[in-house]
Amino acid sequence: MDKILIRNVRVVDGKKDIKSDVLISHGIIRKIEKNINLSDEKLIIIDGKKYTLMPSFIDIHIHLRDPGLTYKEDLETGQNAALKGGYTVLCPMANTKPVCDNEETMEYILNKSKELDLCQINQVCAITKKLEGLEIVDIRTMRKYTNLFSDDGYTLFSENIMKECLKLSKELDFKILTHCQPELEIVKRDLKLLKNIDGNLHICHISLKDTLEEIKKYKDEGYKFTCEVGPHHLFGYDIDYKVNPSFAKKEDMKALIQGIKDGYIDMIGTDHAPHSVEDKIKGAPGISNIEVAFRMINKVFKENNISLNKLSEMMSANPAKLLGLNQGYVEEGLKADLVLVDEKFESVIDTNEFISKGRNNPFNGEKIIGKIIMTIRDGRIVYQSKEDM
Repeated sequence: MDKILIRNVRVVDGKKDIKSDVLISHGIIRKIEKNINLSDEKLIIIDGKKYTLMPSFIDIHIHLRDPGLTYKEDLETGQNAALKGGYTVLCPMANTKPVCDNEETMEYILNKSKELDLCQINQVCAITKKLEGLEIVDIRTMRKYTNLFSDDGYTLFSENIMKECLKLSKELDFKILTHCQPELEIVKRDLKLLKNIDGNLHICHISLKDTLEEIKKYKDEGYKFTCEVGPHHLFGYDIDYKVNPSFAKKEDMKALIQGIKDGYIDMIGTDHAPHSVEDKIKGAPGISNIEVAFRMINKVFKENNISLNKLSEMMSANPAKLLGLNQGYVEEGLKADLVLVDEKFESVIDTNEFISKGRNNPFNGEKIIGKIIMTIRDGRIVYQSKEDM
């Protein structure tokens, strides 16, 4: 186990912004204070004075394409891309081939991920068999493996199935990650059902001002649920590039940014959806963005006077809370999943530098702000920028 001392670093999370030393050992944040003195020949000392230390990022919404679609992405390339982007916890969606709706596929993903030992994988199980929207999976069996269920990629149109799932989500303590298209119509339906039935609901990738207004109404009335927005829906608008949901209007993007400021949007979910060039030409919806998500969001937040604390809350603390993880803040006693960043570094998106097999990103060449210097998972350095350390 690495023992790491990061000296004289700016420490930022959802609650604090301080200058300190940070000591990590045996996978845990042990000490946060100025001028830590320690003599240990095995100690790795990092000079952090030019950088900012934050909790690593958690992606509640990602597509890793493994099994069955590994020409688009696989568990190794996707996780290495995530580490480069500062992410250590991923929640991959179930639209693999075969669909992750059974024990065999679930165990394949979890066992392969355990062997790779890159990110923590919280695999999502489909809600309905084969994502067909007709028959609920064996949730009691699959609940042993995960507390996340979603037919993402396909809207669950059956109101009766959604009702039953909301009831079960309360009884068996799991989260439903709902994919809503047409967006406003399905969000209205799901929130109305939540109001009548209760349950554990998370709304994926909202993009519209009208959707946000509906969410605000229910949150203001005290209903408990969470929602996410993708980096690309905050970064661009009116773009003729196929993603689900589609790029919206400038007023929608501005409304989402204001919704973040007002505290109505809980987290960022990348919806990283890598495709081959051929599949993209054929019209496959999706964007490859996990490696640049932090830098895209950091740029948007800086331009709109939203704090780094808020970014950390949305990309680390709130997803950690949703998943019940002992991380998401830089605090003594918490898991040492951390990211060292240069939060002012300016560059452009260069898809040729992506580790991901997916190069499908319409913002290639556009300015972003920030750089991942180092990613630490379980107290181990798992990614390091070659130029900076």
